[in-house]
Amino acid sequence: MRSLTRRGRVTLALGGLTYLAAWAFGATALYPVSIGLVAACLLGATAVRLSSGEARVRRELGAEEHIEGDDVTVRAELDVASTLQAAPVRLLEQVGRLGLREVALRRKGGRLKSSYTLRAVPRGRYSFQGGRALVEDPFGLARSELPLRPAGALVVLPRLAEVDRLFSEAGSGPPGGGRLLLRRPSGFDLHSVREYEYGESLRKVHWPSTARRGALMVRELEDDPRDDVAVLLDAHGGGAIRSFPSSTFDVQVRVAGSILRSHLRRGRRALLVVSSAQILSVSAHSSEGDWRAALALLAAAEPTGTRPAATLIADEGGPLGRAQELAVVTAAVSRQLVDRLTARVLERRSVSLVLVDPASLATPSRSTRDPGLLRLAAAGVPV
Repeated sequence: MRSLTRRGRVTLALGGLTYLAAWAFGATALYPVSIGLVAACLLGATAVRLSSGEARVRRELGAEEHIEGDDVTVRAELDVASTLQAAPVRLLEQVGRLGLREVALRRKGGRLKSSYTLRAVPRGRYSFQGGRALVEDPFGLARSELPLRPAGALVVLPRLAEVDRLFSEAGSGPPGGGRLLLRRPSGFDLHSVREYEYGESLRKVHWPSTARRGALMVRELEDDPRDDVAVLLDAHGGGAIRSFPSSTFDVQVRVAGSILRSHLRRGRRALLVVSSAQILSVSAHSSEGDWRAALALLAAAEPTGTRPAATLIADEGGPLGRAQELAVVTAAVSRQLVDRLTARVLERRSVSLVLVDPASLATPSRSTRDPGLLRLAAAGVPV
């Protein structure tokens, strides 16, 4: 879109009025002034028109990965398919929730380049959208807006903590008393039976099949591919306290990521589930690709969920159904959640809970003993 600016329209009108005044009063000295004002507008509009064309922007974000709290330098390079490159160009773009950025582009080696720095960027995925290049003559008389296609995004990963030993590894206390070390759910499942071969241990004999067939039958065992542990990040919209750029949900993301990384470093299969508006999950083991996918999911996670955590845990056919060990990271403990976690303990399935206390981010605050936490502690759930 090319047009004269408000200053340009005023200048053009002033030039016309000056010419009329010179003609009406015979003031010949005003003719050069009027012609100069009109010519400046025409030359500015011509320079902008010749400097405009289809524009494309390329960005470099510096480091391979960015961690929340870091400064991020964005380097932009603009290509404009124009006949003439005479007018100054500025770049305007919306960087997600970080706001609108405007920078002047300078010509270096025949290209338009510039950079700007985003300070202490919070965790998130920020799309570059609504970008446009402004071509304007030096006097601000004419301007052209060149739309830019949305392209790319800045992904800022959560800042995770180094966890040597998880609090849940001390073991959970079953309702009957004593301590029960958390069991690893991976192992061997009965796959099939075959006839006994001489010399094999009788411990492998599958006695129900032996009684049925009247001959010794041996168990064939197969490694169970199920996940060792599932980490549920409760992204229910009603639980997050305070808004962008810092909230209880950001703390939840850091905790969930730290727990997940601790399990992966020990070679365990882990499942990350985020209960946002669309239930998202990533199964990770030891490969770098799996871990990168989990990090990307944590970076983009938002507290937009509508399903309570208790509903997801109760769904045996859902992503959490096969996990024997479950770690829940939440900012709110409901009675339904306490009931579901207690039921899993009674099923001899390991459970742990991390509660991000909203009072820790509010002032003034006063901690209280939540009855739900007391019930979980009595049931033997590490909290």
